[in-house]
Formats: sequence, structure tokens, C-alpha cells
Amino acid sequence: MAIIGIDLGTTNSAAAVWTPEGPRLIPNAVGEPLTPSVVGLDSDGSVLVGRAARERLATHPERTVASFKRWMGSGHVARLGRGQSFRPEELSALVLKSLKADAEAHLGTALAEAVISVPAYFNDIQRKATLDAARLAGLPVERLVNEPTAAALAYGVESRREGAVLVFDLGGGTFDVSLLELYEGVMEVRATAGDVALGGDDFTALLAGLIAADQGIALDGALPPGERARVLRVAEAVKRGLTGAPETRYEILLCDRVRQGAVARARFEEAAAPLLHRLRAPLERALTDSGKRLADLDGVVLVGGATRMPVIRSLVARLFGRLPLVHVDPDTVVAQGAAVQAGLKARHAALDEVVMTDVCPFTLGIAVTENARTAAATQVMLPIIERNAAVPVSRAHAVTTIHDDQTRIAVQVFQGESLRPDDNVALGEIPVTVPKAPAGAETAEVRFTYDINGALEVEVAVLSTGLRHRQVFRNGANLDEAELDARFAALAAIKLAPRDQAENRALLARAEALYAELRGEMRQHVAERVARFERAITEASGADAAAVRAAFAADLDRLDDHRFRF
Repeated sequence: MAIIGIDLGTTNSAAAVWTPEGPRLIPNAVGEPLTPSVVGLDSDGSVLVGRAARERLATHPERTVASFKRWMGSGHVARLGRGQSFRPEELSALVLKSLKADAEAHLGTALAEAVISVPAYFNDIQRKATLDAARLAGLPVERLVNEPTAAALAYGVESRREGAVLVFDLGGGTFDVSLLELYEGVMEVRATAGDVALGGDDFTALLAGLIAADQGIALDGALPPGERARVLRVAEAVKRGLTGAPETRYEILLCDRVRQGAVARARFEEAAAPLLHRLRAPLERALTDSGKRLADLDGVVLVGGATRMPVIRSLVARLFGRLPLVHVDPDTVVAQGAAVQAGLKARHAALDEVVMTDVCPFTLGIAVTENARTAAATQVMLPIIERNAAVPVSRAHAVTTIHDDQTRIAVQVFQGESLRPDDNVALGEIPVTVPKAPAGAETAEVRFTYDINGALEVEVAVLSTGLRHRQVFRNGANLDEAELDARFAALAAIKLAPRDQAENRALLARAEALYAELRGEMRQHVAERVARFERAITEASGADAAAVRAAFAADLDRLDDHRFRF
């Protein structure tokens, strides 16, 4: 049985396994290392995951959903066709089930466990939601690894370079930055910061807004979901085009009209200024918390597909006064790093000399009352463990009673950076009994201990009686046991599209998307070609089936060359 590493991404997900030669990516059912994080329902009610689902975003938007990682832990519900609804944990579980099946087919063995990466700035609720998704997928997971930490692991193992390195991780939906020091096989995270609502999707949405404005249409409101999805698809293509050209032209069929236009890189970058400004604050916080200066950095590593945008590379070069390191694949480096972490967990001999340390990304503290005996009494957050403290870590703070004859202290535990407890994430409460005494006479010591697996142990000791109250807040479940069991059974009953049909379904979904955009003779040609493919593939097997697929894919490529530019 094997332990694998998984990058559960907003746009794409990937899996990798540690081998004596280093981390090795695991191909999916269509032979690709990246699986689009998209889930859809096919016409027969079966669930599509990956490329086939992504191709249906524009043609079947009411039965397809993407970018659900941003909803993790929120309670958001996505409603797909046939009256089915899914929480983001369930959608993520379907992606994880697909990755699990790919890994077991590739490795020829069942999985013992997985290490899953999460954005460094995911809070406790979002991390628990990720573990819920793993459990719903039937995938044992004890260890979550922060995405920039995973990237640094892959970079450090591969390069063997030493020094202070900043990891700039801009994915499809989240932004993380971590500052690490690498020396003599030790990889020490010094600070991390981020924004869980900023990523490549926001730049795509910005471009979609520019295109819509040029064409005199509104993205929301009266525009049908399918056409809105088509605008976003064109915007993504324009974004990719601007990576290699100062201007990108496009053609799109909207409201029964073929519309043309162009977007210049300079205009896009000017419009993106507010998004670029949001990238600066986490960078500055990570540098400040680490105690490092720009001059102390030995390199900047770019992670995440969105870092391919020239505007991002230019920003990093200007801010740090150096060109970023780009020899690692930004799309797969997190999965490779998660595989390194899996190798460390499995105690592989090749990693005996590698030591990884991490930090607590958020401040952990309790609610206390200021000015308790006045009309100005307010509750504030008292930090016990400050953000970016190296883990494992243990800190203590004494608190006292605030009322005469008080018999109970409610230790409310929070995670976050706000002064006001209600603006932070509530982790739980420990009620503590104390003897009656004048206000301030009874003291309790509150000790927080946080470990590398994200478990927080809180111990409250009443000094006068010696009584101790202890509770562990670990990366457990947001859903209770009964709800988890019910949702697990419901997901198990859902029919997943067979793996051996994944490539056929992806090609047919691509053909359907072409059919929706073409007209006249070319549209008729697509319909005829689909019919021939469906007949041929049912009669073929082995090498013949591969040849049929290759011929169909080549025909679709030719049609792509003659349809609208994007």
C-alpha cells in the first residue's frame, strides 16, 4: 500500500508519489498529470470529473461546477441538474475519488494514506472541510501540508540550494506567500501570509468584464449562463494569449452574433492594478514577520499557473529586484512537494537527511474582557500563540476572574488576527469552575500547544485548586458523524463515469462545445463526425480504439483551426 501526495487545487488537481528517484506525477485516466477541478452530471446521470466536465462548462452550465475550492467550509450548496445538490466538500470528494482511482490504477495497489496540500492561509474551518472531503472520498488523511511549504519541499529536494527563499504561490483561487530558509537539509518556514479570495480566476473575471464592456453586454443579469460561461472561456484564452503577445484578438458567438475584438496587454495590466495591489500586503506581512529584508533573499520561486502572466513576473521582478526562479513547473510543484511530505511520513531512506519545519499561519488566542467593572466593558482577543510561530510550539498566559464570587471561567478559543473575537474563527470553549472569591483573586493559567499536524491542545489550570481542564482541537470534522456517514453513503451511491471511458467522454464533450459555437456546414460536419466516432468506438478495442480516438482528436484540432479564434 502506498502514500501519495495530492494538490487539491481550485483550477486543477494533481497527485504524485515519492520514489527513490524523487517525486513522480501520477497520470489520470486520459494520461495527463493535471485533472481539472470540475464536476458535472452527464445526460445519463453519471458524474463526470476532470477534462470531460470542463469541456461542458459552456454547453451545460446548469449541470457543471468549477472553482468550488473557494467555498470550502462555507456551507455553500451547488445545485446541478436532476435536483441534485452538493456541498463543496462533496464536490472536492468527487475530485479526490477520481485522483484515488487514478493512483491505484497507476501504482497497482490500494492507497494506505494521502497527504493533501491546502493554502497556507486556509483557516481551521477550511482545513477541516478538506479533511471532510477526504473522508467522504474514502481516503485516509492525517497530514495536511501548506501549499507554499510543499512547493519549497519540492524545490529544496530538487535543487539542493541553500539560503533564504520566498515562495510566491498564485493559483486559480488563492494566493499564498511563504519565506523559508534552506540549509544542510533543513527547510525551515519562517513566515507565511496570504489571501484565500485572490487568484487567477479574478484576473480571468477582470478580462471577461473588459470583453463584455467592449461588446456592450452585461455579464450578470439577462445574459444566459451558457453565454456567460462562453465569455469566461474566451477570457481565459485571451489571458493565455497575452502571456506571449502584447495584444490578443478574439471572436465569440454571443446573442446569435459573431463578435470580434482585441485586448492589449497594457490595458489589461492597467485594469488589474487593484488586484496587483492586493498581492503586496501578504508579501510585506511575510517579510516583516520573518525579520528578513529584501536584500536577505537568495531567490524567489513562482508557484501556480497564474504566475505565468507577464504582469505577475514583472511585479515580482520589480518588487524584489531580481528575476524569479522558474525552472520548477508552477502547475505541478505543489503535488510533487506533497509527495515529498508523503515520503517523509513514510520514512523513506532517501529523505533521512531532510528535515521540514513549519509555522502556525494564524494567531491563536482567547476572548478576555477589558474594563470589566465599567460601562465600557468590551471583549477583545488575547493572543496566546502569535501567527508565524514555529511549530511545534507551547505558550501560556494567566487570566483572572473579573467579578466578585465568580464561580466559572469560560475560555473561548479563537483563530485570527482581529482585535474583536467575533471577527475571528471560533474553535470552541472550555468551561472552568473556580472557587468563590473577590474579583481578581482567582487565577487560571491557559496553555496552548500547537503541533505540526494542526492539532491545538488547550490546558486550563486553576492555580488555587490545582484542577486542570484539557481539550484538543484537532483538524477534525465540520460535519458530525451522522451527517458524514449519510453523505458518504450518498456519494457512494452516485455513479461515476467509468475510467476506461474518460478519454472518449472528454473528446465527445469537446465536440459538443465545438458544435455549440459553430454554424452551417461546419456544425453539420461536427454532428456527422460525432456519430461516426460513437459507432466506431463501440466496435473497436485496444490499439484500434486508440487509433479511432487519435483520428477523432485530429479532426477536432482541424475544426478548432477554422472556427472562431477562441
